[in-house]
Amino acid sequence: MSEVIDYSFLKGARVLITGGTGSLGKKLTEQMLLSSDVDKVVVYSRDEYKQFLMKGSFSSAEQKRLRFFIGDVRDAARLKRAMVDVDYVIHAAALKQVDTAEYNPGECIKTNVDGAENTINASIEAGVKGVVALSTDKACAPINLYGATKLVSDKLFVAANNIKGRHDIKFSVVRYGNVMGSRGSVIPFFLSQREQGCLPITDASMTRFNISLEEGANLVLFAMKNHLGGEIFVPKIPSYRITDVAEAIAPGCKTEVVGIRPGEKLHEEMITVTDSLCTIDLGKYYAILPSVSFNYSSEDYLSHHHAAFVEKGFSYNSGENAEWETLESLREKITEHLDPGFEPA
Repeated sequence: MSEVIDYSFLKGARVLITGGTGSLGKKLTEQMLLSSDVDKVVVYSRDEYKQFLMKGSFSSAEQKRLRFFIGDVRDAARLKRAMVDVDYVIHAAALKQVDTAEYNPGECIKTNVDGAENTINASIEAGVKGVVALSTDKACAPINLYGATKLVSDKLFVAANNIKGRHDIKFSVVRYGNVMGSRGSVIPFFLSQREQGCLPITDASMTRFNISLEEGANLVLFAMKNHLGGEIFVPKIPSYRITDVAEAIAPGCKTEVVGIRPGEKLHEEMITVTDSLCTIDLGKYYAILPSVSFNYSSEDYLSHHHAAFVEKGFSYNSGENAEWETLESLREKITEHLDPGFEPA
């Protein structure tokens, strides 16, 4: 059952999405246009062709509430221009391919770190009300450059609440695991490879978190509506074993263990034992509180979110999760979110 989202805070608002032609940006745009009284959704991205395709996926009536800006988050002046009269910013722009980042570290830093700082500065100068930045489980105890740049980005957005001065603006972060169907994710890859008769498995014991595009978008909108400023929101989502994904998609297909790629983990983390000292339980989500906040105390966050601290020693990783996808649930979600005509083969 889909989560019921309160979109009332978006009535008459203008929302800018950096990296808005990506998988999550498109889902957020779709949800806001179809379900809210948002005034404008501004899609800010580098690729004119993706913008052209995205625009064509909406009706003429919906297009009247859409604006497309060609621009890069590396370009501070362009960001400031795009944010004129904007109320909310969703920062989804990033270079996210792990192996590409290892080979091109400087380029990854320019987009993921410098781009984050440009987004923060432009948002403050433009008088934006709220900013939510997208993170990744790879930012938790990172072992690759991509994860390290996203950890720095997270720190920048959290700390932005301490440098905003008298500006009435809130910054927060959402962190989640693999998004079903997003660019470069394993399920679409396996679906495309099963016709070859063999699926490459990195390691038979590998696990990952699993979240749908809709759930990811819902978390972003929850954070935007409910954040106090400085939280890193983490959803409670199931894990899957990579071998179960292969079995769910192609039960008759051979598998070949090819080894872990540079920068990969066997199990992903979203909250470490050390993080848990500052983590509260909101029910459907966790929130990691800022270690340094000049605005609010931990009691303020607990009261605002009607939450409680997690137990001492708590951690949240995909290999020790309490909730797991089954073959049946994986097949149901593939059918629901990726391919209505999906059949295991």
